[in-house]
This record gives sequence, C-alpha cells and structure tokens, in this order.
Amino acid sequence: MQVVDLSHPVRCGMQVFPGDPSVTLRSAATVAADGFAVAELHLGSHSGTHLDAPLHTVEGGGSVDTMVLETLMGPARIVAVPGAAANAVVRWTEVGGQLEGLQPGTIVLFCTGWSRHFGTPAYLQHPTLDAGIAEQLVAAGVRLVGVDTLNPDPTPGPAQPGQTPGGTALPFHDAFLGAGGGIVENLTNLEKVVWPEPRFSALPLKLEGLDGSPVRAVAWRP
Repeated sequence: MQVVDLSHPVRCGMQVFPGDPSVTLRSAATVAADGFAVAELHLGSHSGTHLDAPLHTVEGGGSVDTMVLETLMGPARIVAVPGAAANAVVRWTEVGGQLEGLQPGTIVLFCTGWSRHFGTPAYLQHPTLDAGIAEQLVAAGVRLVGVDTLNPDPTPGPAQPGQTPGGTALPFHDAFLGAGGGIVENLTNLEKVVWPEPRFSALPLKLEGLDGSPVRAVAWRP
C-alpha cells in the first residue's frame, strides 16, 4: 500500500484561524518522575488539519460525532488549481472540467499549493472557492470536500485592538455544510498524490456534540 500523509503536525503555537484558541501542549507526567508519560493538550476544535461538521456554521446542524463515517473515507478526486493567486476566487468555470463524470459520494480535494505558506502571514491570503462550486458539488452528491488552505471562504485578518467583533461571511460553508456535508481544512502534500483514483480518509475524534475535530488525513493507493 502507498500512503501520503496529508496532515500538518500539531505543535505548540501553530497557526490557527484568527481568534481561535492557541495550541499548547505540555507534559503532565513523565516516565522519569511518574513511571509513565502523559501530555496535556489545549487547542480549539478547528486546530491544524481538521473537519468542519455542519454545526460549525449551521444552527442546529449535525455535530462531528454524528457524521456518517462512510462519508469521510473513500474514492477521491483531486482538483488541481495551479498558480492560484493570493485572495483569488476560484469559480466553477475554472475547475468544472476536472469534475466531469463525478459519482455521488466521491470526495473532492482542491490542491492550490497554498499549504507551502502554512505558518506565515501569507497563509491568511489564500485563494478561495466560490459558493457556486459548493452548490454544484452538492447537486452531484458530494458529501465531503477538502482544501489545502485555512478556509474555502475568505479569512479575515487578526482582530485589531479596540475592534468590535462582527459576523464572518462564509458563503461556501453555508452552502456545503448547510446541505449536511463536511469540509476538511488545512490539508497538505496533495501534490504528492500522483496516482489516479486515490482513496482518502479524514476521521475525527468522537467529540460529542462539538462542531469539528482535528483529523489525521491520508491518501492511499491499495
């Protein structure tokens, strides 16, 4: 079996969505002092490579522990979006040709190459996906989509001192999660999946009633 890890390492101080909880990992017990090692984790439900459940943006939507596992693994279609510029909006007319003959249940992953900026200010200026793409994918029976960016929608910059918090526009999320689907964000290494018809998996922790979870995303060739 050939496997490509599509997940960013979870580490202290890693880049997160502006305003999300910071990631802190510390030792709670050590082999030297206690005879066993245990770590204490502090992180948000959308830290690192993670899954958005419908509850993330839909009032009363499904939580991550209720998502059907069969929708989170299976055949995938990787859509190449080379040369996508900072803050560019990718529309269906640019990618629809790569999605012809899409079968219901196929997982669609967008490879922009933007993961190379992960951990830098440039990562916040990622390309985005037009909501029309979400609508087309939902109509085709797609239940899971993934991106190698922080967000398929525009990401706001860090809040400034004294700034009044406001609502964040998430049209792609609204269309896709609103239809009961899931979104995997912060993927990496998609360009290393070079064989046709890859299999994909992004399984979350079974966090009861929560809006998302970190995942270990992988692509594999049986």
